[in-house]
Amino acid sequence: MLSARSLFQEIIDSDDSYQLFCSIAASGEAQGGWENARIAALVPESMRDMAPRITRHGADEDKHGRIFNALLKKRQLEPVPVPPDTDYTMLLERQGIGLAHDKLRRDESLSEQDIVVYLSHSRVTEQRAADQMEMLTKYFGDHPEVGKAIRQISHDEDNHLAYCHEELLRLAAEGHGRTIHRVLRESALAEIRIYRDVSLAVMSHMGRLLKWPRAKSAALAAGIHAMYAYERLGGWHRMITLRMPERRGALDGPPAPAPAF
Repeated sequence: MLSARSLFQEIIDSDDSYQLFCSIAASGEAQGGWENARIAALVPESMRDMAPRITRHGADEDKHGRIFNALLKKRQLEPVPVPPDTDYTMLLERQGIGLAHDKLRRDESLSEQDIVVYLSHSRVTEQRAADQMEMLTKYFGDHPEVGKAIRQISHDEDNHLAYCHEELLRLAAEGHGRTIHRVLRESALAEIRIYRDVSLAVMSHMGRLLKWPRAKSAALAAGIHAMYAYERLGGWHRMITLRMPERRGALDGPPAPAPAF
């Protein structure tokens, strides 16, 4: 029977698929760390009080990248190149979601509008990350090899999501509500489509590595398309609602260390 638990267990059990999985995850986290570090450096003067929290966000993402690389090293594996069709962050940028890397590479201050766009986009992508890590924690939080890493990253992703909610509600109260609503909607509708495409690509690469029969690959693809249909019909609304989180000031202070990695 196909299930998230059995599928991920199969990926963990094979060095080749585990190597690709950790490489994709490490690359995405490192890219997120770079983006947040650049945004923190370019925050406009009127929003400089946000810079430490954006820096903390980036430091957490960098830490996650190191954790995935440490998992590879523990199994004496090296990172492998990430197939372009599995590069979630790059594909989002190509769709105009978030802040363009060309803009982040310039030493020019961002605008308040840029920061609103960044936070709105982050609220959507952090929802996806938190959902994925919650699922992995449910099934593999006690796994002897990856459980500690999954729990650490899941805790951080929950903090990132809480931070996005709190910051966006504050910015909405300061008059940015209309822009936030528009960008959240645009980002969510683009994200669910790109997440579908990336999921199909990842499963295709995994299928080749694990030599899945055609029927299994077809069943997994059908499940991914069904999830997209659900999200397109209304599931995407969970990615754009805003509510004050229980965790207030989730990104205040230095990042939590991960000495085990």
